[in-house]
Amino acid sequence: MTLGALIDAGVDPDAIRAGIASLNLPDVHLKTNIVIKGGFRAVYVQVEHPEQHAHRHLSDITAIINQADAISSKQKKLALDIFQAVAEAEAHVHGSTVDKVHFHEVGAIDSIVDIVGAAIGFDLLGAEQIFCSPIPTGRGQVKIDHGICTVPTPGTAEILKGIPLRDVPVEAELTTPTGAAIVKTVVDKFGNLPEMVIENVGYGAGTKDFPQRANVLRLFVGESIPNSQTDQVTLLETNLDDVSAEIIGYCKKQLLNAGALDVYSTSIQMKKNRPGIILSVICHPSKSELMETILFRETNTLGIRRSLIDRSIQAREAIEVNTAWGKVSGKVFWKSGEVKSFTPEFEDCARLAEENGIPLREVYRAAVSQFQPESVKTSSRDNNDGSHDHDHDHDHDHDH
Repeated sequence: MTLGALIDAGVDPDAIRAGIASLNLPDVHLKTNIVIKGGFRAVYVQVEHPEQHAHRHLSDITAIINQADAISSKQKKLALDIFQAVAEAEAHVHGSTVDKVHFHEVGAIDSIVDIVGAAIGFDLLGAEQIFCSPIPTGRGQVKIDHGICTVPTPGTAEILKGIPLRDVPVEAELTTPTGAAIVKTVVDKFGNLPEMVIENVGYGAGTKDFPQRANVLRLFVGESIPNSQTDQVTLLETNLDDVSAEIIGYCKKQLLNAGALDVYSTSIQMKKNRPGIILSVICHPSKSELMETILFRETNTLGIRRSLIDRSIQAREAIEVNTAWGKVSGKVFWKSGEVKSFTPEFEDCARLAEENGIPLREVYRAAVSQFQPESVKTSSRDNNDGSHDHDHDHDHDHDH
């Protein structure tokens, strides 16, 4: 389905075929057809190959890919990164190591072609950023080499850690380990369709037919709209009534050091009139699993609420200004292409204040006065990465 969507969106299928041919897998051919799925036209890709029974290790697949002379080094690395994601998940699930784990379904020829073809296709697509909606896993059970497994299968579930999922009421496996590994490796951000001008739309067809849903994967290719100021973050919350303030403070520091966008607490009244707090963590969806691990480890909480939320953010750019006492870094925030404000970073201001024996507020005022709005070209810059340094104590508006 990924290959079909890439080809339908404009990637040259002959370039993918040339790369696949250089893998030197005997009698392997890539065949494409236009089909109708649920009333919609899509490209169906079929990998034709002889029957096989071999189970490969990661080293076997690495050797196959590295000897291919029609695949660029960048494409090889992307393909091997995808296989690495599968190997790490399978090793964890089966209690083995990356070197020893056997690839079963993903080691089959069609999966090798799918992954290598996807790596070639995404490289030829040339996208600067790749976004993806929450992943539908499907429902029910499927039969794999290890027996009957509930969807998502253990390997797929392990790969999808930290990735937002969506419940689609279809009794089938909608995301395979191959698809999950491709998504995990190539996607930069998960969430809603970003603000963009669409240039091409590709449809990749799946094999199955569903009664009320077109079994297609859709790929949009286009130009992002400058100064798009929304994204999605994960909010994690847990209620605590038996944890000391020192432990909460330590946990907060661990969360921020691990990449949380912000951590804060709110006083609440719990059942039986017990005073307590809500410990809240805002992070990128890809960091959710890590943040939950830290929360469980440091607080011994019994449960964590998780929600994916939209947020509006201002464009920002990191800059430095010169003061009489030295350089001060900070961030410029703006909206709709106009400079709004400059906020100096606490650490630089505090360091200069201590070194020169002057009040902190004087360094702040000096840094702000040295800021020149016309030096920031807001029309062409938009760094909405959600980054923010929270290891400080000063008054300004946070970006969440």
